[in-house]
Amino acid sequence: MIPRSEHSISRKQFSPNAIKVLYRLKDGGYDAYLVGGCIRDILLGIEPKDFDVVTNATPEQVKKLFRNCRLIGRRFRLAHIVFGREIIEVATMRGHHQGQDSKNPISQSSEHGQLLRDNVYGTIEEDAERRDFSINALYYSVNDFSIHDFANGIEAIKERKIELIGDPETRYREDPVRMLRAVRFATKLNMQIAPATKSPIKELAALLSNIPPARLFEETLKLFLNGKAEENYHMLREMGLFKQLFPTLDAIIEQSDSGFESRFIAQMFANTDQRINADKKVTPAFVYAALLWFPLLKRSEQLQQQEQMPVFDAFAQAMNQVLAENSQHIAVPKRFTLGARDIWHIQMRLDKRSGQRAYRLSQQPRFKAAYDFLLLRVESGENEQQELADWWTNYLKQDINGQKEMVKSLPSQEAGKPRRRYRRKPKKKPQSND
Repeated sequence: MIPRSEHSISRKQFSPNAIKVLYRLKDGGYDAYLVGGCIRDILLGIEPKDFDVVTNATPEQVKKLFRNCRLIGRRFRLAHIVFGREIIEVATMRGHHQGQDSKNPISQSSEHGQLLRDNVYGTIEEDAERRDFSINALYYSVNDFSIHDFANGIEAIKERKIELIGDPETRYREDPVRMLRAVRFATKLNMQIAPATKSPIKELAALLSNIPPARLFEETLKLFLNGKAEENYHMLREMGLFKQLFPTLDAIIEQSDSGFESRFIAQMFANTDQRINADKKVTPAFVYAALLWFPLLKRSEQLQQQEQMPVFDAFAQAMNQVLAENSQHIAVPKRFTLGARDIWHIQMRLDKRSGQRAYRLSQQPRFKAAYDFLLLRVESGENEQQELADWWTNYLKQDINGQKEMVKSLPSQEAGKPRRRYRRKPKKKPQSND
């Protein structure tokens, strides 16, 4: 226990709403602590984004104290205290679970050691042992404003070390997502993963296949939209984790002689980081359009060769197949897969610019994202698209008259003749015998 006089953390650095929650729990007769990332980030000089509370009150007891409370979760039962847009997450202190042979209805683990249900409550000491990394097992008390450090977390912060609490293999088996979290914390906090924590990851990476695809989507968003995506990409590949998330893409990258595919993905993540760090928006639709681009091209080519399909039909069917296969690993919501489809469709139409085509295409809602996708292809080394990218860049700078002149000056084979429209002849009315 580190008294207030020996640490630099002040209540003023916490969310006022989090402090309200702590005091109401305290006044209700319960123990309550701020825990985990918010303590860690303040000690590192980072402004916390989330404030989590742990208490010895059960979720139902918490709900009785707060009218603005809702209970969520099946695997871990949590209370969310809602203050407008801010949510303070309150968890009950967890205890040690029983093994898979147990018939305990509130605690279950799979044959691989993965926790399936874990609403076992315990003491603060047991809760600290259940935390994943030592840097997250830090608790702040409003009773005496002290910090409780159960796993030498402050020492790990000083040494800039990501270290699992307990036996690494057991902890990864309990929750394989901890392997992804280790990567994310290492890049986010500019720390090194401790050797004992890092060594089992390659061997256990396949356990990610046991994680629900919807949860993996949320984890990939944290990895790819946190401003450290490029670093995360390289580290995930190094540890064999990327292969579990995107097996087809990883195989294509491994078999590539030119290295173009890996450059393309790395460049996409570098651009994503640049936008996020400049406080610009990034849609997951663009990220997933890039991650599934090469599997899409490969499948389309296979359908053309094996099924003798026309190019556009093969491309459309390949989109359906690639997205369906990806959903078995990562469940990307439909609103983002629709966006990815639009970006892909426009790639096939960017060279069709005659007549009103260029103008109509540029008015599509996803055109800007598709144009950025074309620039990414060129930036990564797809030089044969350079002329097309330059044309569209110039086109978008022109006024309406300048755009018309650019279309008129296209080569004759591009401008082409307008297609003749054939109308069906009206059916003759049957002659009357009258």
